[in-house]
Amino acid sequence: MAISRDQVLYVAKLARLELGEDELERLTSELGAILDAVSKVSELDLADVPPTSHPLAVVNAWAADEPRDSLPLEDVVRNAPAVEGRMFRVPPTT
Repeated sequence: MAISRDQVLYVAKLARLELGEDELERLTSELGAILDAVSKVSELDLADVPPTSHPLAVVNAWAADEPRDSLPLEDVVRNAPAVEGRMFRVPPTT
C-alpha cells in the first residue's frame, strides 16, 4: 500500500509539523514501508484466531487518587497555538 506525498503533507499539517523537502521524501518512503508491512497481516488466515486487544493480561496500575497542586497556568498554556485570557483559543466548529 503506497502513501502519496500529498497524504504525508496532509498528516503533517494535522500534526502541525513543518517538514523540509528531504524529511518529506524520507517520511513518504518510511510510511509506505510501514503500511506495506502492516498490510501483510491481511494475507494471514485468522479465521480461528479469537479477537484480542492485548496479547497479555492487562492489569490497571493506577496510582492513588489524591489531591495535589495543579500546574501553573503559564506552564499549561506555554505550547498552546493560541491563548485568550486564561483559556485555550480554538477555531469554531460547524
